[in-house]
Amino acid sequence: MDRQSTYFAPAGDLPPQTAMITSRAVVRSTYALIPRSSITDNVRSNLPGWKATRCWILAAPAMGLGTAFVQYLIYLDEGGGCAQPEFEKGVESFLFILDGKADLQVGGRTTLLTGGGFAFIPPDTEWSIQNAGPATAKLLWLRKVFETCGDLKPKLIVGQEQDVPVVYNRTSDQKWTTNLIPVNDMAYDMHMNIVCFGPGATISAIEAHIMEHGLYMLQGQGVYLLNEQWHEVQEGDFIWMRAFCPQAYYAGGPVPTRYLLYKNMNRQIPLRGPNG
Repeated sequence: MDRQSTYFAPAGDLPPQTAMITSRAVVRSTYALIPRSSITDNVRSNLPGWKATRCWILAAPAMGLGTAFVQYLIYLDEGGGCAQPEFEKGVESFLFILDGKADLQVGGRTTLLTGGGFAFIPPDTEWSIQNAGPATAKLLWLRKVFETCGDLKPKLIVGQEQDVPVVYNRTSDQKWTTNLIPVNDMAYDMHMNIVCFGPGATISAIEAHIMEHGLYMLQGQGVYLLNEQWHEVQEGDFIWMRAFCPQAYYAGGPVPTRYLLYKNMNRQIPLRGPNG
């Protein structure tokens, strides 16, 4: 196992007028591929309450395809941050630092997060985040409505990826996973995993299952099967997958593939809407 930990983040600059416009970007009914070439200055968003911040929204319910979470790529320039990021009740968050340093404050306690640092923040928890250095801090932020399960309540998790034990795939020592949220604790309604493939390793069976996915390529390159089509992907790309979208992966290139993978988990399937 090569536990080389790198976390790619696009530059976010606007290409010159002489740049070629061809792209791997595609949005379809069952998946979307947002390549790193689409993360440019002219498509960034501004968020209320955030100062000295650049933001790109990678997935959101506005896609109109059943998307039930929001995922942002956030760049905090010097002095940047937000004193009250969450404005909705019942919403949980997950943060992952790609580059730079950021101070996360939860419940009056401040933790310095650096590359590979992460945090799960339970719903209805006050928190804030600030850049902790002169260099730009780059991070991923995922939000979703927490799905209750009896009286179970998730707890705050703050950690460093390198400190979390890896779990090897049962069929290959060239595939391993780092579970950043406990996978068997029913208090949590999501998984956030770093999935790793050595060069040449694969998802060896086409998967089609109930979980929705948000996938950010941290490192490496390969080809990803989405529905019926293979797509070249590389570090800095983002993939959204609807429930039951057929998927598989083949890792290419000289270094291991590493991607941060969200999926909704640990809940029964409702058959009626909230009003019965």
